[in-house]
Amino acid sequence: MRSIGSTDLTVFPISLGANVFGWTADKETSFAVLDAYVEAGGNFIDTADSYPYWATGESTSEMIIGEWMADRRNRDSIVLGTKVGMLEGRKGLAPATIRTAVEDSLRRLRTDHIDLYWAHVDDQDTPLVESLAAFDELVREGKVRYVGASNYSAARLTEALKISDDEGLVRYVALQSPYNLVQRDYEGELRDVVAREGLGSTPYVALARGFLTGKYAPGVTVDSPRAGRASEFLATEHGPRTLEALTKVAADKEVTPATVAVAWVAAQPTITAPLSSARDLGQLQPLLAAATLTLTTDELTFLDEASRP
Repeated sequence: MRSIGSTDLTVFPISLGANVFGWTADKETSFAVLDAYVEAGGNFIDTADSYPYWATGESTSEMIIGEWMADRRNRDSIVLGTKVGMLEGRKGLAPATIRTAVEDSLRRLRTDHIDLYWAHVDDQDTPLVESLAAFDELVREGKVRYVGASNYSAARLTEALKISDDEGLVRYVALQSPYNLVQRDYEGELRDVVAREGLGSTPYVALARGFLTGKYAPGVTVDSPRAGRASEFLATEHGPRTLEALTKVAADKEVTPATVAVAWVAAQPTITAPLSSARDLGQLQPLLAAATLTLTTDELTFLDEASRP
């Protein structure tokens, strides 16, 4: 188990992304995935009020998670994160938007508090101090325990943290940004800010939208809603080379490439828990295996060198 920054939130080293619940995973399958994740020791669930509104027209993921927690009576053992700022008709981080959104999320999740409430996107049309003041009120009221920043640049994250310190407002305790073997922009200024400020990091797309599962190869057709975006990595210079390295390490470890890919992210500096979703139990198992897989220094270096653009 790992702590998120300097908070008292102690989490499983792999966070379960819930964007597929109600989309490519129906309620019954979602319940089965959640049950298996918890049975394996998992406790860190990540969702958003916009998941998967694009497919269902509702905040279906939160609704399913809320029903599951109520049915299993396990809310107190779950570290629950959800987000505000990207739901259709309720975009941005204006104080009124945050206030309305959190009440709706609490209702759908059937809980009286959210452990980690994320600003889903940096709203540059609303002054940071106003958004942070709104989050501060929610923390003081006990409706939110901690807040995090998702999809912020290093400069904006630094600015937000300074405002919090100067104004005595709640501080972002974690960052969520894309990071995996073939998308490594995080390793620059963003990682420096996270390290310097003592934040946690829970990167998303740890499998590069499925590309790093090993099922993608030149000339292979993959039946997946994400196939188009994932296969774009095949056209890069480092994408195929990364797959070759993953396949070799996976064979040596007798695990799947997906397990190695997620374990690599989890082993990087500043990372608390990479998050990844699973639309069925078959996809969940490699993620759970990553939680206990230890890569050697030589293996980490081999993957690092093979995957650099």
